[in-house]
Amino acid sequence: MTAKIQLAIGIDEEASDVKITRSKDGDTSVAVFIFESPNCMTGADAGNNEILGMYMIDEEGEMVTRNVNAKFINGKSAGIEAIHKLNGQNEWERFLRFMNRYAEANGMSLNKA
Repeated sequence: MTAKIQLAIGIDEEASDVKITRSKDGDTSVAVFIFESPNCMTGADAGNNEILGMYMIDEEGEMVTRNVNAKFINGKSAGIEAIHKLNGQNEWERFLRFMNRYAEANGMSLNKA
């Protein structure tokens, strides 16, 4: 199974950018996903899609965050930002395994600050 992200169930998305920060002690981490032109907000069915969260799906299962914010400029979609908070080493390692699979499937690479 290929790693994928969905904002509306059944509609695969490609993140425009992902920013990850981690506390010095490694206890908490935050990943911010940016979707500039999400598939769920474009096309003929855009008004009918229900966005209840961001679903990160791969062979290990599914991770979900409900912290998803749509942006609009002059009444038109300007993208979506989703924030996924991670607590502890186990969640961090699981997230990294997903991101490695997702990056490989979508031609993304890591740029360290």
